[in-house]
Amino acid sequence: QVQVAESGGGLVQAGGSLRLSCIASGSSFSVDHTDWYRQPPGKQREWVAGMPGSGVTSVTGRFTVSRDKAKNAVNLEIDSLKPEDTGVYYCSIRGLRTSRGTLIPFDVWGQGTQVTVSS
Repeated sequence: QVQVAESGGGLVQAGGSLRLSCIASGSSFSVDHTDWYRQPPGKQREWVAGMPGSGVTSVTGRFTVSRDKAKNAVNLEIDSLKPEDTGVYYCSIRGLRTSRGTLIPFDVWGQGTQVTVSS
């Protein structure tokens, strides 16, 4: 099985920056795409940024997704934080895992990490 865990959330002041990390664990798998989503309080989950498995860095406005090969992590850096960035941030990965010689697609989500931006 493949599992995903996010970390790095917390309480930050508006205008600052924050780096979240997403680490996938398991055996015999490859990642096709990593995406970050967030769910603001009382609202639906929304896509934030993403990057293909072969990517190194991807920038979407104030959001930068980057790969940390040393830690086997995909990070999300948020610059110029605003109170409206408050929410639970989730990492989602899609890929293929090998089981008994068979390639099986997977799509797994982490439990999320809370980000709170104070004004």
